[in-house]
Amino acid sequence: MERRPPSCPRQAWEEKEGAPPAPSSREKPKETCKVQPLLAEGAGGCAVPLDTCLSICPLPGWQEEAQKLEFLASICTICSTSSMDSTEWNMLYFCQLEVVEVIEALLQEEPPDQLSTTVRQQAMLAIISMSRVKLLLQEKKNSILHTCFCSIFHLPPQDTQGPSAYLYSKTLAALDSMLQSLVCSAGTLGTMELQNIFQLLLPLTSSQPEVVEQRAMARIARLADFITTYSLPQICSCFVQATAPEHQCSKTHQFVMLGKLVGHLTLCCTCKDRGTHHEAAEALHHLHTFIMQQLSRCPRLHDKGQMELQEDWPRKQSWHHSRSSRAIKIFLMFTEYLQPTDQVDIILIAIKSFRSPSIYSISVAAHMVNILLEDPAFQPGQVLNIVWTIYRNLPSITAAVAHNSLDRALLVLTNKHPTEVVASLLQCSPTCTHVAMAMWKIMFSKPQAAKKVLQELLSMLMNQPLRKTSTSTKDNPRILSLAATRTINEILLQPTCLREVDAIFPQLFLALLFQVSFTTELTPQEVQIFWKEHQQYQLTPIRSAVNSIRVLLCVMGFERQVLAIEAQGGWDALLRAHTHLMGVSILAREMMKTPRPLRYTIFCHLAELLSVEDHTWEMVAMVFLTEMLGCTDLSEHVDRALEIFPMYLQSQCLGMPSLVLRAILKLTKRPDMARRTLVLLPYIMELLEDADSDARTVALPVLGNMLWLLERKACSLTALALADKLWPLFEDESGTVRELSIRLFQDTMGLMVGAEKKKMKKKVWHSLLPLLLHLHDQDKSVAKASQEALCSASHFLKWRQLAQLDETAQVWRICECLLARNRSKAKDYLHQSQPYLKSPQESLRREAVRFI
Repeated sequence: MERRPPSCPRQAWEEKEGAPPAPSSREKPKETCKVQPLLAEGAGGCAVPLDTCLSICPLPGWQEEAQKLEFLASICTICSTSSMDSTEWNMLYFCQLEVVEVIEALLQEEPPDQLSTTVRQQAMLAIISMSRVKLLLQEKKNSILHTCFCSIFHLPPQDTQGPSAYLYSKTLAALDSMLQSLVCSAGTLGTMELQNIFQLLLPLTSSQPEVVEQRAMARIARLADFITTYSLPQICSCFVQATAPEHQCSKTHQFVMLGKLVGHLTLCCTCKDRGTHHEAAEALHHLHTFIMQQLSRCPRLHDKGQMELQEDWPRKQSWHHSRSSRAIKIFLMFTEYLQPTDQVDIILIAIKSFRSPSIYSISVAAHMVNILLEDPAFQPGQVLNIVWTIYRNLPSITAAVAHNSLDRALLVLTNKHPTEVVASLLQCSPTCTHVAMAMWKIMFSKPQAAKKVLQELLSMLMNQPLRKTSTSTKDNPRILSLAATRTINEILLQPTCLREVDAIFPQLFLALLFQVSFTTELTPQEVQIFWKEHQQYQLTPIRSAVNSIRVLLCVMGFERQVLAIEAQGGWDALLRAHTHLMGVSILAREMMKTPRPLRYTIFCHLAELLSVEDHTWEMVAMVFLTEMLGCTDLSEHVDRALEIFPMYLQSQCLGMPSLVLRAILKLTKRPDMARRTLVLLPYIMELLEDADSDARTVALPVLGNMLWLLERKACSLTALALADKLWPLFEDESGTVRELSIRLFQDTMGLMVGAEKKKMKKKVWHSLLPLLLHLHDQDKSVAKASQEALCSASHFLKWRQLAQLDETAQVWRICECLLARNRSKAKDYLHQSQPYLKSPQESLRREAVRFI
C-alpha cells in the first residue's frame, strides 16, 4: 500500500473532543491522518479508544506524562495484539511515518538533565514493537536511533543506588533490547543492520564527554556480546580470509565493519576513563568470540588452537598489565583475520588519532600502523586513502613517535607500491605545498625509495595524452604530469637526491623538455589550476616547466650551457608555441657540447623513444635528434636513426617528413655518411607522390645526391624508375618543386646506360611537350630549367633540329617539328596538353590553347 506523506509530521492522531485548546498565541495543530476511534489496551488494562489516547500538538511540553505513556503503550498493544487485517493495524500502517516522528519528538522533549519518567523507556519499547511487525521505516531508523542515543547518553551521571538508579538501569536495558530487536527483526539483513548500529555508535565513543563515551562503548559491548549468542545470517568467510580476486558475495553476507571496530576499540582500550577502556576491552573480547564462531562454521578454517586461546582470554588480558601493553596484545589477536580493507580502515583510524595524544596512546596507534604495514598488499584506491589521510593530518601531528611511524609507513608503501604512492601524493597536492614537500623529503631520505619515486615521476612526465582523458581534475594524466614537473622542480633543490637524479639525467632532461612542449597545448581550464597557485610568483605552467630544465642543468653542473642558451634567446623561444621548435634546436646544439658519454646516452634514448610513434612529443624528439646528427663522433651510431626514419617519412604529422628529409640531406653531403643513407632511397621515391610541396622541395635534392652515390648500373635503373615520378611534379603549385623536378629529370638522362637508355628515350619524347609549355612559365627559373632540359633532351634523342630551334628560342617551330616528326602521336599530345587548360598560370593556359 502506498502511504500518504504527512502535511504536519508532528501531528498523527485526531484531537479528542473537549481537549483543552492550545493557547491563542500559537497555531492550532493541523490534521494529517484521520483515525477513527480504535480500541487499544491501555496502560491500566482497560479498553481505551486509540484516538483518545493522546492529542499531538507541535508545541513542546503540551502533553501530560500520562498521555505520552498512554500513546506509547497503545502502539505496543496494537503491534502485539491486532491482526494485520484489522482496522487498527491498517491505520497504524498508513500513519507509521507520522508515528515515528511523534516518538522522536517525545524523546527530544524529555529534559536532558534528568531521568524522572519512563517515557524514554516506553518510547524504545514502542520502537521495538514497530520493528517486529515491520512498521519501522528504514529511512527513519538512523534518525530515531540518533535521537535515542542523544536523549540517554547525555544524561548526567546516575547514582548506583536508589529509585533513580533502577529507572536508569531499566532505560539502558530497554535501549540494549531495542538495538538487539532491530538486528533480529531485520531478518536476512540482520548483519547490515548490526553494522549500521555500530557505525552510529562509534563516533559517540570519542571526542565526547566521558559519560557519553562510556555509555556508547557499553552499548557496543552489549551488542557484541549479543551476536555471540544470536545466530546471524551466514557471513561470508571473506571477512576473515583472503579470497580470489574474482570472489563476489552479497552485501548482506559481508562484515565490513571489522577493521573500524578493531581499530577504534583498540585505541579506546588506552583511554584514561576506566569505564570506557574496560567496556572497549569487553567489546573486543566478544568480537573475537564472534570471529571464532564464524570460523567454526567453516571446517577448513577452524582453528582449535585459536579457540583455546579464546577461552583463555580473561587470564591473558589480566588487568595488572598497563593499558597500552594490554591493548597491543588484544590487537595482535585480530591481525591474522584482517583483510586489506580492514587493515586500511585501522591505519586511517590510527593516523587520525595521532592528532589527539592526550586521548589515546600514540605509541599504541603507531604500533598498529607499523604492524599492518610490515607487508602491505593494497589496491590503488586504498593507497590513495592512506596517503590522503597522512597529507591531511600531518600538519596537526606533533609527537615524535607518530612522525617516526608515518615516515616508516611512507617508505614501506613507496617501496611496495611506488606507482600508487606517487600518483596519490600528486593528486593530494598538484602544486607541491609545504606539507607535500615534507612527504617527498621522507621518500627521498632512502636511496632505494628515491630511485623508485624518480622513476615514477619520470613516467608521469611521459604520460601526456593529446586530450583530457578524465572528467576529474585530480586523476587527469595531463594535470598529473604538470604536478610531476612542479614537484621535480622542488626536489632538485634538495641536495640529498642528486645522486639519484644524476643516474637518470638524460631521461629526466628529455622528459622535462617534452613537458614544455606539451604545456603549450594545455586548455585554459587546466592552466587555471596552476595559475591560481603560482600567481604570486608569476609562474605559469610552461614557465615552471622551463625553469625545471634550467634548474636541472644547473644542479648537474651545466651552468655554461644555461647561459649560452639564454644568450641565444633559447629559453624565451621555448615559451612561445610559434618559436618553440627553434628553442629546442638551440637547446640541442648547446647540449652537443657536453661530454660524449652523455651525448651518446641522450642520442640512444631519443632513438629508443622514437622507435614508437607518440604524437605528443615526437616532433620535439626528432628536432633534437636531427640536430645531434651533426656530432661527428656519433657517426657510428647513425644507423639507429636511419632505422626509424622510414616510419617518420610516412608520418601524417605536419612538418615531420620535411624535418627528416632535411636531416637526410645533411647526411648525404657528408662523405663518411652519404652511402649509408641509400637504404632510405625507396622510401623517399615513394614519398614524392603523396608529400606536400615543402617535403618535395627537400626530397628532390636528396634524390639527386643519392643518384650519384649509386653504382653505374644501379644508378641507371633507379633514374629510369624515378623519371616516371618526376613528370607530375612539373605541374606542382610550388615553383621550386617545378624547377627541381625538371632539373632532376635532366640529370637522369645523363645517367642512362645500356638497355635503360633505349627505354629512357620513350620517356624523354613524352616529356617534350610539358617542357615546351613550361618555357612560358611565369617563374623565370622554371622557364630556364625547361630550356636547359630541352637542350639535354635534344642531345639525348640526337635531334639536331630541336637543338637548333631551342638555341634560337623558336618555340612554335619546335611544336610544329614535334607534330611533323610524330603525327601518329598527335592524339597523345592533345591529351597531354588538356590539363594545362586548367593551369592557374594564364601564360600556360594560353600556350596550351595555341598548341591545341
